[in-house]
Amino acid sequence: MNAKLQTNKVYELLSDSQKRITVMQGGSRSGKTYNILIWFIVKLLQENGKTLTIVRQSLPSIKGTVLRDFIDILSRLGIYSEDNHNKTDQIYSMNGNIIEFVSADQPQKIRGRARNYLFCNEANELSYEAWMQLIMRTEGKIVIDYNPSDVSSWIYDTVIPRDDADFYITTFLDNPFLPKELVDELNRLKDADPNYWQIYGLGERGLSQDLIFTHYKTTENIPSEGEVVYGLDFGFNNPSSLIKVTFNDGVAYIQELLYETRLTTNDLVDKLKNLGLGNYDEIYCDAAEPKTIEEMVRNGFNAKPANKDVTEGIRTVKGTPLTIHQDSLNLLKELKSYRWKTDRNGNKLDMPVKFADHAIDAMRYAIFSKLTIPSVTWGAI
Repeated sequence: MNAKLQTNKVYELLSDSQKRITVMQGGSRSGKTYNILIWFIVKLLQENGKTLTIVRQSLPSIKGTVLRDFIDILSRLGIYSEDNHNKTDQIYSMNGNIIEFVSADQPQKIRGRARNYLFCNEANELSYEAWMQLIMRTEGKIVIDYNPSDVSSWIYDTVIPRDDADFYITTFLDNPFLPKELVDELNRLKDADPNYWQIYGLGERGLSQDLIFTHYKTTENIPSEGEVVYGLDFGFNNPSSLIKVTFNDGVAYIQELLYETRLTTNDLVDKLKNLGLGNYDEIYCDAAEPKTIEEMVRNGFNAKPANKDVTEGIRTVKGTPLTIHQDSLNLLKELKSYRWKTDRNGNKLDMPVKFADHAIDAMRYAIFSKLTIPSVTWGAI
């Protein structure tokens, strides 16, 4: 193993697993995806003529997570080559092997291909039908990973009980390379919310509790007409999230445009320009970062501080009909676990648990601010 790569318990468990299927259930930040990719890369560097299929629900989520990690690992090993990367079909050739990145929302791709190895990333996003189509066409090792944020899932009922499946739970405590800030954030969940701690801290299935937002629908299409506004939540170790909201006929149509960690202000500027945002597009940003907002303004964006009244913002969003684009996977995932904070006796408090809410915050900034703040430009355009 190249000295530039460090592995954790996930890699060790996968190396010890002798069964056809390895199920990696884990809490947040346990390093599941990164270490699984390292394991497959090491395996393929010792073989040739094999095909590995890496699957997630949609292509945008592949590009923003597992594909980025794959490229990072190869780059650290000093073996990544642009010439070997077919970015049109998202296929990488390595050592006589093929690594293909496939989205499950393209049925023709998962039904028509055979493979040697399979990695289903965030497998609880996939349908049972997609899973069955994939495993019927896989002859060798299968690995799946996920956070157990869903109370019920086909994984619990049909995969974990199989006699050809190994099942492991890992947590952030198994990842010694995690920054202290993220370790502290996860540890806060112990007192903040027992259910969140169980899911994201301990990596165990959560309990059924009332969600804050349940009134949304999903769609394949966003109207091309309507009043458009954007919400931007800044992050670095946590993801920066950009949400587009289109108000049309009394409905807020929501689309996730960006959800990515380790972005500097310059990175954000470049990404927003590449997304086509200009100086007349209203962007409501995290008001806790006025310096970043000012830097956005100086780069020609109509960036404004958002109204950050959380409780009133939630009430406004709950009172607004929501339709979310089906590819907004990070937002949809956050919504499945966005709950009110409770006290030690289980009584609900008038404040949500502050965890895994970056896309939700961006959505709230856009909707609540647009409906409560006069439409004026922040700074000079």
